Amino acid sequence: MDIIFIRELRIETTIGVHPWERQIRQILLLTVELGADLRRAATTDCLDDTLNYQAVTQRVSEFAAASNFQLVETLGERIAKLLQQEFSVPWLRLTVSKPGAVRGAREVGILIERGCRD
Repeated sequence: MDIIFIRELRIETTIGVHPWERQIRQILLLTVELGADLRRAATTDCLDDTLNYQAVTQRVSEFAAASNFQLVETLGERIAKLLQQEFSVPWLRLTVSKPGAVRGAREVGILIERGCRD
């Protein structure tokens, strides 16, 4: 299996459990790895034969910007489902991190892996 990746995509969204967090938008960083077979695209050199990472980036960014979840776990799970359903990827790994959320740590977050990596 080949992997297309998007590293540290900056998204702005409403996220958090504290009342003050519900009043602001915060930056989250997303890293996505998507399983795909890239051999056909490599042979044809055609965008239609691959997973379009610009389309993935735009869709994830739009979804996250419109969301209003309390937990990064919820946002991550919903993004994973969206990617599997709308882009038909057999396997994905998604990291959602929240920089500065915990004093003394650069960032905290989650890592979700879904599907079968053959």
